[in-house]
Amino acid sequence: MNDEERTEDLAQLLARLKSEYDVNESEIARRIGVAPATVNAWVNRKRGTGRGPNPVKLRALAQAFPKFTEAQIFAAAGRKAPGPLSPEDEEDLLKLFGRLTKEQQEMLKIQARALGDSNQTAP
Repeated sequence: MNDEERTEDLAQLLARLKSEYDVNESEIARRIGVAPATVNAWVNRKRGTGRGPNPVKLRALAQAFPKFTEAQIFAAAGRKAPGPLSPEDEEDLLKLFGRLTKEQQEMLKIQARALGDSNQTAP
């Protein structure tokens, strides 16, 4: 994703969200299950030690405030949106995972984390 495709950052999107839904940072935090300080850090463009907002929390933001799509939220956060996972796909993945040795499971988790982290776009 280049700068031309990314028209607003997460702080700007959250400002629109707060106005559109007439909510404050604490209410956003409550609805998506994070600390108010987390939302405040997003609003003030403070980066923690992680690689940006957690994709699970970004999805929760889209679910809690449906006027903003996952695509919009992930793009504003500088992340690529994860693909959909149907219940059938999730069940298949768990069955496959269950057939692996403990060492293979650990290796697969490391690989999956690395792939997920690679969805962070350059600032």
